[in-house]
Amino acid sequence: MAKKTKTVYTCQSCGWQSGKWMGRCPECGAWESLVEEVVVQAAPRRGIPSGGKAARARLLRYDEIDSQADIRSPSGCPEFDRVLGGGVVPGSLVLIGGEPGVGKSTLLLQVAATVAAAGRTVLYVSGEESERQLKLRGQRLGLAAPELYIMPETQLEQIEAEVQHLRPALVVADSIQTIYTAELDSAPGGISQIRECATRFLYLAKSSGIPVFLIGHITKEGAIAGPKALEHIVDTVLYFEGERHHNHRIVRAVKNRFGATSEVAIYEMTDRGMREVANPSALFLAERPAGVAGTAVICSMEGTRPILVEVQSLVSQSNFSAGRRMTQGFDRNRISLLLAMLERVAGLDLLGADVYVNMAGGMQVDEPAADLGVVAAIVSSWHNRPLPAEAVFIGEVGLAGEVRAVPHSALRVREAATMGFGRCFLPAGNLPLQPAPKDLDIVPVKGINQLLDQLF
Repeated sequence: MAKKTKTVYTCQSCGWQSGKWMGRCPECGAWESLVEEVVVQAAPRRGIPSGGKAARARLLRYDEIDSQADIRSPSGCPEFDRVLGGGVVPGSLVLIGGEPGVGKSTLLLQVAATVAAAGRTVLYVSGEESERQLKLRGQRLGLAAPELYIMPETQLEQIEAEVQHLRPALVVADSIQTIYTAELDSAPGGISQIRECATRFLYLAKSSGIPVFLIGHITKEGAIAGPKALEHIVDTVLYFEGERHHNHRIVRAVKNRFGATSEVAIYEMTDRGMREVANPSALFLAERPAGVAGTAVICSMEGTRPILVEVQSLVSQSNFSAGRRMTQGFDRNRISLLLAMLERVAGLDLLGADVYVNMAGGMQVDEPAADLGVVAAIVSSWHNRPLPAEAVFIGEVGLAGEVRAVPHSALRVREAATMGFGRCFLPAGNLPLQPAPKDLDIVPVKGINQLLDQLF
């Protein structure tokens, strides 16, 4: 039976389909997002004949399945292996998203060259740049990899044929929005093309055991362009974070079927490419001012790694009845809760004050363990009195002013001691610590009033 075709209008934001065009998608509310696409309907499959038997699915006992815990292959880049969970898993499909110019192609080109330098064949599929552009970038980065093959191609069928012929150890596709399959009539970058190409890459990776890395564009809202199902198809989703005005870049794992989520890798953008940062705490505290009110040091857990970050706060009188609340790198709603707690418990009149909070270095902190340091920085700016320079603040603050225990307290305290800090304000619920830190004075804190009495 011949295949039938029909025209549908597909929302480029959520994938909702309609038989007619609409100005606004009723599913996600996006305007002017419905694009006309031609869908090919396959002939319906015939059912099992009367009296026939369906083929039984293959059953495996759990005890008979081999573990993949010991077959991870290192990429040669320790920070990249960390964010992947310990190395590259054979047959895995990894999606990397980030803003234009943040360094996605540069990082994966370095990873591909490092793997190829170890004697393994790597295929780099470029749908956006020519082979001469990649060669020019490789020369600027000082890369030398004879086993690295460049393929400027956007048709999926050609890529699959080359992978079957070359049998590389790693495949990089830059980017998934530029690759299309000839089986669909829609344009590259559409909902149906992205979904079909990602599914075909998944089948390719699982059937051949070759790990595949996909580079994806992001929308103006910061999400990876294409249907949300794209993130459900892949095994690992990595987000590239970083501002143009800062040299450091953060690769964060938001989904990982083979490792821990929220793991991060920190790089520094240089003229020689992405350089790994072995000590992130020293990077974020490098330009910390001394003897300035409104600054405090906290310890944030990013995956399994503790990182010391400087919190900056500025409190000033407002010209209006209600003050402004502005934050960067910290949840604004969390700041409102902490300010309401300070007014009720500590008696500070902050309703008519402008409060600004910033995580220095462009770091994004979203865990409650930073509450104690944020509160200390706000009160320090309110009184215009600097905090002790050798102090680190760790703890979650409740609405009643109590300081609650936080996880991974031993790792946080150890990082503070390694960086040379002498005092650590820690929730009393985290004591005693095992092992006990050396050359570090632990100050237990049960409530906010107790903290402010000791500081001011």
